[in-house]
Amino acid sequence: MATFITLANFTDQGIRTVKESPHRAEAFTALAAKVGLTVKSLYWTAGSYDIVVVSEGSDEAAMTALLATGQLGNVRTQTLRAFNATEMQKIINNIPKS
Repeated sequence: MATFITLANFTDQGIRTVKESPHRAEAFTALAAKVGLTVKSLYWTAGSYDIVVVSEGSDEAAMTALLATGQLGNVRTQTLRAFNATEMQKIINNIPKS
């Protein structure tokens, strides 16, 4: 399974309706499940980002199906593909020797 870390910031619309944020998080988790992703954790944070989500899915195509979330206008997101130590070791092992 591929791991993804999504960093989100509230838009002006999203912060005006911030009290609905926990409900929107539930809807996001349900949508993720429909497209084959599992939300492993979701946190509201203080600092540069308002929300951090860790999710898993079969591939990047599953993750991009969540673009529909952006259409709602409450958050802007940046999603990163994450690698655990085992996955990173495989990547490193494939680097050609110079």
